[in-house]
Amino acid sequence: MNSTGWLELAEQTLDYGVMGTLGVMSVIALWLFIERMMFYKSIKLEEYDNKELLEIDLTDNLSTLSTIGANAPYVGLIGTILGIMITFYGLGEVGTVDTKKVMTGLALALKATAFGIIVAIPAIIFYSTAMRKVERLSAIWEANRSKKGTDS
Repeated sequence: MNSTGWLELAEQTLDYGVMGTLGVMSVIALWLFIERMMFYKSIKLEEYDNKELLEIDLTDNLSTLSTIGANAPYVGLIGTILGIMITFYGLGEVGTVDTKKVMTGLALALKATAFGIIVAIPAIIFYSTAMRKVERLSAIWEANRSKKGTDS
Protein backbone atom coordinates (compact mmCIF):
# COMPACT_ATOMS: atom_id res chain seq x y z
CA MET A 1 0.00 0.00 0.00
CA ASN A 2 1.48 3.33 -1.02
CA SER A 3 1.44 6.41 1.22
CA THR A 4 -1.55 7.96 -0.56
CA GLY A 5 -3.57 4.78 0.04
CA TRP A 6 -2.51 4.77 3.69
CA LEU A 7 -3.57 8.39 4.12
CA GLU A 8 -6.96 7.74 2.55
CA LEU A 9 -7.48 4.70 4.79
CA ALA A 10 -6.50 6.73 7.86
CA GLU A 11 -8.88 9.54 6.89
CA GLN A 12 -11.72 7.06 6.37
CA THR A 13 -10.96 5.47 9.72
CA LEU A 14 -11.17 8.89 11.30
CA ASP A 15 -14.42 9.81 9.59
CA TYR A 16 -16.22 6.49 9.84
CA GLY A 17 -14.62 5.05 12.96
CA VAL A 18 -14.42 7.97 15.35
CA MET A 19 -17.32 9.99 14.02
CA GLY A 20 -19.41 6.81 13.66
CA THR A 21 -18.65 5.85 17.25
CA LEU A 22 -19.70 9.30 18.44
CA GLY A 23 -22.87 9.05 16.36
CA VAL A 24 -23.74 5.70 17.92
CA MET A 25 -23.01 7.11 21.39
CA SER A 26 -25.38 10.03 20.78
CA VAL A 27 -28.18 7.72 19.59
CA ILE A 28 -27.72 5.45 22.62
CA ALA A 29 -27.77 8.43 24.99
CA LEU A 30 -30.96 9.81 23.48
CA TRP A 31 -32.62 6.39 23.44
CA LEU A 32 -31.75 5.73 27.10
CA PHE A 33 -33.00 9.15 28.14
CA ILE A 34 -36.32 8.67 26.37
CA GLU A 35 -36.66 5.16 27.84
CA ARG A 36 -35.96 6.44 31.36
CA MET A 37 -38.45 9.33 31.06
CA MET A 38 -41.15 6.92 29.82
CA PHE A 39 -40.37 4.58 32.72
CA TYR A 40 -40.55 7.41 35.26
CA LYS A 41 -43.95 8.48 33.91
CA SER A 42 -45.35 4.97 34.18
CA ILE A 43 -43.84 3.84 37.49
CA LYS A 44 -46.22 2.95 40.28
CA LEU A 45 -44.41 3.84 43.49
CA GLU A 46 -47.01 2.11 45.67
CA GLU A 47 -45.91 -1.25 44.26
CA TYR A 48 -42.52 -0.94 45.96
CA ASP A 49 -42.10 -2.01 49.58
CA ASN A 50 -38.31 -1.76 49.54
CA LYS A 51 -36.48 1.50 48.83
CA GLU A 52 -33.35 -0.26 47.55
CA LEU A 53 -35.35 -2.17 44.93
CA LEU A 54 -37.05 1.08 43.91
CA GLU A 55 -33.69 2.82 43.50
CA ILE A 56 -32.31 -0.08 41.48
CA ASP A 57 -35.21 0.24 39.05
CA LEU A 58 -35.02 4.04 38.98
CA THR A 59 -31.28 4.17 38.26
CA ASP A 60 -31.21 1.40 35.67
CA ASN A 61 -29.09 2.47 32.62
CA LEU A 62 -28.07 5.80 34.17
CA SER A 63 -24.45 4.71 34.49
CA THR A 64 -24.38 4.21 30.71
CA LEU A 65 -25.61 7.78 30.20
CA SER A 66 -22.95 9.04 32.58
CA THR A 67 -20.26 7.00 30.84
CA ILE A 68 -21.22 8.39 27.43
CA GLY A 69 -21.14 11.94 28.78
CA ALA A 70 -17.76 11.42 30.41
CA ASN A 71 -16.08 9.62 27.52
CA ALA A 72 -17.43 11.25 24.34
CA PRO A 73 -14.86 14.10 24.53
CA TYR A 74 -12.07 11.52 24.79
CA VAL A 75 -13.32 9.67 21.72
CA GLY A 76 -13.35 13.02 19.93
CA LEU A 77 -9.84 13.73 21.17
CA ILE A 78 -8.62 10.44 19.73
CA GLY A 79 -10.06 11.57 16.40
CA THR A 80 -8.28 14.89 16.68
CA ILE A 81 -4.97 13.22 17.45
CA LEU A 82 -5.41 10.89 14.49
CA GLY A 83 -6.33 13.85 12.27
CA ILE A 84 -3.23 15.78 13.32
CA MET A 85 -1.05 12.72 12.76
CA ILE A 86 -2.56 12.28 9.28
CA THR A 87 -1.94 15.95 8.49
CA PHE A 88 1.70 15.81 9.59
CA TYR A 89 2.29 12.51 7.84
CA GLY A 90 0.88 13.93 4.62
CA LEU A 91 3.09 17.00 4.93
CA GLY A 92 6.10 14.81 5.56
CA GLU A 93 5.39 12.82 2.41
CA VAL A 94 5.21 15.97 0.28
CA GLY A 95 8.32 17.47 1.85
CA THR A 96 7.12 21.05 1.71
CA VAL A 97 5.03 23.06 4.15
CA ASP A 98 1.79 24.22 2.60
CA THR A 99 0.02 26.52 5.06
CA LYS A 100 -3.36 25.91 3.44
CA LYS A 101 -2.94 22.15 3.72
CA VAL A 102 -1.85 22.40 7.37
CA MET A 103 -4.75 24.63 8.37
CA THR A 104 -7.30 22.55 6.48
CA GLY A 105 -5.97 19.34 8.02
CA LEU A 106 -6.01 20.76 11.55
CA ALA A 107 -9.52 22.18 11.11
CA LEU A 108 -10.79 18.81 9.95
CA ALA A 109 -9.00 17.12 12.86
CA LEU A 110 -10.64 19.41 15.39
CA LYS A 111 -14.12 18.50 14.16
CA ALA A 112 -13.82 15.21 16.06
CA THR A 113 -13.24 17.01 19.36
CA ALA A 114 -16.10 19.39 18.65
CA PHE A 115 -18.43 16.50 17.87
CA GLY A 116 -17.29 14.68 21.03
CA ILE A 117 -18.23 17.72 23.10
CA ILE A 118 -21.52 18.07 21.23
CA VAL A 119 -22.34 14.45 22.18
CA ALA A 120 -21.17 14.85 25.79
CA ILE A 121 -23.14 17.96 26.74
CA PRO A 122 -26.63 16.54 26.06
CA ALA A 123 -25.64 13.19 27.61
CA ILE A 124 -24.65 14.94 30.86
CA ILE A 125 -27.84 17.02 30.75
CA PHE A 126 -29.85 13.81 30.23
CA TYR A 127 -28.04 12.15 33.14
CA SER A 128 -28.57 15.12 35.47
CA THR A 129 -32.24 15.39 34.53
CA ALA A 130 -32.77 11.68 35.13
CA MET A 131 -30.94 11.79 38.47
CA ARG A 132 -33.12 14.69 39.59
CA LYS A 133 -36.20 12.66 38.63
CA VAL A 134 -34.82 9.72 40.67
CA GLU A 135 -34.38 12.01 43.69
CA ARG A 136 -37.94 13.35 43.33
CA LEU A 137 -39.50 9.90 42.94
CA SER A 138 -37.51 8.57 45.91
CA ALA A 139 -38.63 11.54 48.03
CA ILE A 140 -42.27 11.00 47.01
CA TRP A 141 -41.96 7.31 47.90
CA GLU A 142 -40.49 8.25 51.30
CA ALA A 143 -43.25 10.81 51.93
CA ASN A 144 -45.95 8.30 51.02
CA ARG A 145 -44.38 5.68 53.30
CA SER A 146 -44.19 8.03 56.28
CA LYS A 147 -47.76 9.24 55.59
CA LYS A 148 -48.99 5.63 55.66
CA GLY A 149 -47.12 5.12 58.93
CA THR A 150 -48.88 8.07 60.61
CA ASP A 151 -52.31 7.09 59.27
CA SER A 152 -52.20 3.63 60.88
